[in-house]
Amino acid sequence: MILALAPTSEYQLLKLRILQTVPIAKDAAHIYIGFACLLLAVLVFRIPLRAWKALIPGLIATVVMEALDLRDNYADERALRWAASFKDVVNTNLVPVVLVLVARLGWLKK
Repeated sequence: MILALAPTSEYQLLKLRILQTVPIAKDAAHIYIGFACLLLAVLVFRIPLRAWKALIPGLIATVVMEALDLRDNYADERALRWAASFKDVVNTNLVPVVLVLVARLGWLKK
């Protein structure tokens, strides 16, 4: 019996190319993406760091990335890897949530 492998999606190929170019672990990449999204919100969109809505770009990025990962995992393995997706969501959003919380609590002085 010959097993047909699902072709690797363009999204997965892009991730592989990026991780080959930038020598960091996949978990670290999620942390950097989350922080970059927070910087985008604060510096480009001028959302105050204290505002919960500063977390929206990171949450949007996380939902898109994890939806694509779940789709590709299902196509390859016929399984949804919820634990891996949850870990990626935490890795992407934990630092931004902590920074916004610290700013809201007034622990960052101007």
